[in-house]
Amino acid sequence: MQTDFDYSQAFSRNIGWVTVAEQQRLRGARAAIAGLGGVGGGHLLTLARLGVGNFNISDFDHFEVHNFNRQAGAMMSTIGQPKSETLSRMAKDINPEADIRLFTEGVTPENVDDFLKDVDIYVDSIDYFSVEARRMLFAECYKRGIPAVTAAPLGMGVGFLYFKPGKMSFEDYFLLEGQTRREQLLRFMAGLAPKALHRHYLVAPEAVNFAEERGPSTIMSCELCAGFTGTQVLKILLGRGKVRPVPWSMQFDAYEQKLRFTWRPGGNANPAQKLLLKIIRAQFKD
Repeated sequence: MQTDFDYSQAFSRNIGWVTVAEQQRLRGARAAIAGLGGVGGGHLLTLARLGVGNFNISDFDHFEVHNFNRQAGAMMSTIGQPKSETLSRMAKDINPEADIRLFTEGVTPENVDDFLKDVDIYVDSIDYFSVEARRMLFAECYKRGIPAVTAAPLGMGVGFLYFKPGKMSFEDYFLLEGQTRREQLLRFMAGLAPKALHRHYLVAPEAVNFAEERGPSTIMSCELCAGFTGTQVLKILLGRGKVRPVPWSMQFDAYEQKLRFTWRPGGNANPAQKLLLKIIRAQFKD
């Protein structure tokens, strides 16, 4: 049995869907992932198995029992352990050669330069309610010309957005500036999935609680996010195939068995989005 790590052998089964030269490009790429909970841990392990060789990862949280239903690193043996250190260890177990820079205090205005240093792509995995950090990171990526993606675990599906350098920015799409925190969260919800395929089978709406900043989640959704995002990251890093940037959005819902691409010029200023926001405000009113 082979015990020594060999990169070419470890990721040889990728060859065919990527060329040998492309696999080496993935080996040299660096992805930044902020947040290692529901979707972030899955993103890291998926990209590690794809053969991406370098990561900047951040999370200040520790694993708890309520993470068990969806988070890649959550299990009895990791309760109380830092998410960033646990996931880094898991990724290094896949690729011992991986260069992983840890930001165990999260991403802040003071360390964002280091977090985005040498980065080829940013994969957003921050908690839904961390709107301030998310706005900061997308603004910094836009300023630096770094491609940025976000995949939202919605019900039993995924909502995906791609912010391409030089195209529409996060702020121009969501229009969060000057809004209350609650309104920012609602606008983020509307922009993530304009078709809102998941809302028709939410059987316990009270589980979405803005005051307590919590909501329901599923492992199916998180794994769909990781698989879809990994594919789009591959396409972006290798310059292969089309990835539609905002104001395009994509939502796939496994429960409804539906796939929708939506074009919303003007983002949340679009008349269709304004109507959706009225519905969302009424659904989640205090």
